[in-house]
Amino acid sequence: MDNKKKPNNKMNVPKFSLNWMYAIIAMMLIGLYLSSEGGSTTKQISYNEFQQYVRNGYASKVVAYNDNTVELYVKPANIKEVFKQDATKVGKTPMVTTRVPSNESLSRFLEKERDEARFQGTEQYEEKKDYISAFLWQVLPFALLIGVWFFFMRKMGSGGGGGSSVFSVGKSKAQLFEKGGTMKITFKDVAGLAEAKQEVEEIVEFLRQPQKYTDLGGKIPKGALLVGPPGTGKTLLAKAVAGEANVPFFSLSGSDFVEMFVGVGASRVRDLFKQAKEKSPCIIFIDEIDAVGRARGKNPSMGGNDERENTLNQLLTEMDGFGTNSGIIILAATNRADILDKALLRAGRFDRQIHVDLPDLNERKEVFGVHLRPIKIDDSVDVDLLARQTPGFSGADIANVCNEAALIAARNGKKFVDKQDFLDAVDRIVGGLEKKSKIMTVEERRTIALHEAGHASLSWLLEHANPLIKVTIVPRGRALGAAWYLPEERQITTKEEMLDEMCATLGGRAAEDLFVGRISTGAMNDLERVTKQAYGMIAYLGMSEKLPNLCYYNNDEYSFNKPYSEKTSELIDEEVKRFINGQYERAKTILSEHKKEHNALASLLIEKEVIFAEDVERIFGKRLWASRSEEIMAFDKTIEKEKKNAEKDAELKDDNETKTNTSEKEVDLPETTTDDSTK
Repeated sequence: MDNKKKPNNKMNVPKFSLNWMYAIIAMMLIGLYLSSEGGSTTKQISYNEFQQYVRNGYASKVVAYNDNTVELYVKPANIKEVFKQDATKVGKTPMVTTRVPSNESLSRFLEKERDEARFQGTEQYEEKKDYISAFLWQVLPFALLIGVWFFFMRKMGSGGGGGSSVFSVGKSKAQLFEKGGTMKITFKDVAGLAEAKQEVEEIVEFLRQPQKYTDLGGKIPKGALLVGPPGTGKTLLAKAVAGEANVPFFSLSGSDFVEMFVGVGASRVRDLFKQAKEKSPCIIFIDEIDAVGRARGKNPSMGGNDERENTLNQLLTEMDGFGTNSGIIILAATNRADILDKALLRAGRFDRQIHVDLPDLNERKEVFGVHLRPIKIDDSVDVDLLARQTPGFSGADIANVCNEAALIAARNGKKFVDKQDFLDAVDRIVGGLEKKSKIMTVEERRTIALHEAGHASLSWLLEHANPLIKVTIVPRGRALGAAWYLPEERQITTKEEMLDEMCATLGGRAAEDLFVGRISTGAMNDLERVTKQAYGMIAYLGMSEKLPNLCYYNNDEYSFNKPYSEKTSELIDEEVKRFINGQYERAKTILSEHKKEHNALASLLIEKEVIFAEDVERIFGKRLWASRSEEIMAFDKTIEKEKKNAEKDAELKDDNETKTNTSEKEVDLPETTTDDSTK
C-alpha cells in the first residue's frame, strides 16, 4: 500500500470569522474618536446660556450648522468659568453646543454683539457631517461583500458542506446510520412476514460473511425491492436491517432526488453512490422509489426534457452500468410496482422482489403480540378474537387499534385496557365515530332496521356470504347503520362465492322493497360495491356466459382507449344488469321465505340498537356453514395441542432413558470393584 500523502486540492483560503468584522468596526470607531478634535470636552447648554457666554466674551469661535445646531469654542482663559475644571482636563479645544431658532436669528445676534465689542471671535456656517451615515453608505457595503466572499470561499474550500449552502444543492440528502448507531429496531420487532424477513436477513448475511457465498462461485445480489400495500411493514423491515446490519446504512426517500433545478437529481444520485463506495460494504435504502422510478415516456406533462427521467437514467447507470459497485446492496420500497420502469426491475439491478403482503390470521396474532407489549391489558383480552375481527388490517392498522383502545380506556378512567375497549377501537376505525345525537324519525329508524336486518339475514342464510359479527342502527361516521362481518381469507374466490356476497350486499335494498314498499337512498354504498364487483367479474375475470374467458384489464396508466369495441361495451353493460338484477331477485325470494325471522330480527334491532351473532342464531338457528377462519383457528389449536403432547412424550422418554442409564451404572460399579479385588 502506498503511504504517500495525497495532494490537498482544497483552496488555501483563510477561514471567515465574525471576529474580523468586529475588529474592523472597532478600529473605525477608534479612528472617529481620535479624529474628533483630540477628544476634547463637549457640554450641552441652552440658548440663553449660549447668549450669555457670548455677551461675557467667552467665545473664540462660533460654528453654525444647517440643522440649527451651534458649537461655541471657549477661550482658554474662560474654561474654568464654563466647565468648572482646569484647562488641562478638558482637552485642547473644549466647546459647548446648543440649538438656535434659526441661523438668521443667530447671525443677527452675533452681528449685534460684534458691534458692541462683546464678540471678537470668528463666525462660520457649515453643513453637518453624519459620520454614521457615511460609514453605512461607504464602508459597510464593501465590508459585507468581503464577508460574503469569504463565506462562499470557505464553503467551496470545505467541499460544499452544510445543508443550506448553494453549493450543496447537488449533494445527497441520505441519512447515514453507522455501525452501533442510534437505530434500535431489530428483526424481533417485526412480527409476521416470515418469508420477507428471511430474504432480508439473508441480505444482511451477504454483507457480514460474503466469503461463505462467493466461495461457491455465487455473486451477491445487487438489490432487493420490497413490494406491498401501504402499512404492511416495508419501511419497518428496512429499519430492522439498519438495526441488525453491521455495515453503514444510507436511508433516503425517492422524493429527495427531485428538485426544481435541472440536473440536481442526477447529481444527487452520483453523490450518493460516491459516498456509498467510500463506505463499502454498505446498504442503500430508497423509500417510495416510484417517485423517480416511474416508467419513462409516460409522463402526463408530455415534456421533452423530463428531469425525473434524467434522474432515473443516472440511477440505472449507477446500479448496473459500466462502473462497479461491489459491496453495495440497494433496498427499495414501493406500493406501486406496476408503474416502475422495466429497466429498473431487471435482474442485475433489483435481483429480488420481496412481496410484503397483508398479514393473515396467524400473522395478525403475532403483530398484536408486538403492539400489546407496552399496553396494560387485563385477562379479558383475547388475541385470537382480535385477530379474527381484524381481517384485511395491515400492521399499521393493528398498531392504530391498540393505540385507540388505550386512549378509549384512559378516557373512561380505567387502569387496564379490557376486551370491550379493543372492540370499540375496531368499530371506531372501521365505521367511524358513533353519532347517538343524530335526530331520526320513527319511520326512518324502522327503515334502517329493516335494511340492516336484510343484510344480516342473508349473510346468515347464504353459504358463501361473510359470517355476521354484529349489526347496529346507531349512526356511525357517514353511515346511518352498519353491519360487521368476518370475511373469509381466501387465496382464490369462485364465482359462486362472489354471487353470494353480491346477494347479501343487495339484501338491504331488497328488504326495503319488500317490507317498506318503497326504496330509499340508504343503499347507495351497497349499489356502488355490487356494480364494481359485477364489472370486475365480467370485464376482468371472464365469468360471464356471453363473454367467457376474456380479460380486458389494461395496466397502461395513461391509456385513453378502451381495449374493447363499443358493441362489447354494450354487452358488458347488459351482463352487469343481468348479474345484479338476478341477485336482487334472489335476495327478495330468500327474504320472502324467511319473512317472520327477518321481521323479528328487525324488531330486536329497533329495541336494542345493537345485536350480535348470538341474537341472530336464536332467531334463525345455528348457521349451517362454519367460517373458514373458525376452521383455521380450530386447526391451529389442534396443531398446538399435538406439539405440546409431542414435547411431553419427548420429555418422558428422555427421563426414562436417564433413569435407565443411571441404574445400569449402579449395577456395573460393584462388578468392577469385585474384579479389581480379585486381581
